[in-house]
Amino acid sequence: MSHLKDFLILTPEDIDLSRSPLAGQLGVETFVLGAFNPGLTRLPGGNLLMMVRVAETLQEPVSRDHVHSIRWTEGQYVLDHWPLGDVDISDPRAFAVRGQGWRVLALTSLSWLLPVELSPDGGRVLALHYDRAITPHASFQCYGIEEPRISRVGERWLMTVCSVSPERHATCLYSSDNALDWRFEDIVLDHQNKDMLIFEGLIDEHYWAQTRPLGDVYFAYPPGSEWRPGPSINLASSPDGHHWKPCTRPGIRPHVGNDATARMGGGAPPVLTPAGWLTLWHGVAPNDSVGSYRTYWSLLDAQDPSVTLRSSSAPLIVANPALTAPVEHLVYLRDIVFTTGIVDAGDHFIVASGEADLACRITHIDKKLFA
Repeated sequence: MSHLKDFLILTPEDIDLSRSPLAGQLGVETFVLGAFNPGLTRLPGGNLLMMVRVAETLQEPVSRDHVHSIRWTEGQYVLDHWPLGDVDISDPRAFAVRGQGWRVLALTSLSWLLPVELSPDGGRVLALHYDRAITPHASFQCYGIEEPRISRVGERWLMTVCSVSPERHATCLYSSDNALDWRFEDIVLDHQNKDMLIFEGLIDEHYWAQTRPLGDVYFAYPPGSEWRPGPSINLASSPDGHHWKPCTRPGIRPHVGNDATARMGGGAPPVLTPAGWLTLWHGVAPNDSVGSYRTYWSLLDAQDPSVTLRSSSAPLIVANPALTAPVEHLVYLRDIVFTTGIVDAGDHFIVASGEADLACRITHIDKKLFA
């Protein structure tokens, strides 16, 4: 690992809930479970912009033999009530509804997106733009908006997000001419996919993206294969950024020789370097909790991103408990770093990640590592 700088830039304690879109609507106290997994880009004036996922949850979720969850409906936020006997509340992030025939979850928090402006090196917070927060606006976002990823393609910024609801678990597209004022475009992927990353540039006049569809069933590779079945990083292309066709060739697949790829998905949007498309992705190794999340990297061919030129077997970024020590009283998950953004800074890259599903982490990484 070649880190020039590594620090937390934003924690839940930096969020002013009096300016939250939920403020004053629920009649109960809330707190920030996490301010994390930020999209990252550079603004026209040179400052950086993080789009931060703020997961807001109830201070007392359980009362009167019920667990409560937050939902948006028809322009307001309401509480739903679930009998404790009908749910499993062992996971702090979600509870499972029993007896449904399928795996059915309800979230303990509702997420909205907060634009946070940083200094050009990512070292200082300059402004939290509560007036430009992105919030649910339709029934397919009733449980919140998660995991923003920002790409600049030409003179336009594109942001993919995961919209969560009982209707669907869909990827939506937002666009902007200045990376501060965003407009909703449409649903662009209608399946479970939290990791759609649009390449920062066109290939043969087409947009390209990494995707990560999920499912309950995966088919086995033949005995002796170097690949293991499970979630993989796939590819899709589009003539306009709205209509996406899956690529017939596979992308980055989980390898039998690396336990960290037991589960994997995209991280930061791919950026073009002299050596090819640099993509940062996450691998998850099993543990006693939700898994150990680490960041890895690959270089993809500039003209055919289905071709992997080089790939790291050692992690580029790992969880760092020393960073979260000042907010240890807020930590509820460990051994997690989830990289979600990257910008060019001359001789190095500035990389944004979510640390411990709690806070925003900035890491400066020397470009020589990928030469």
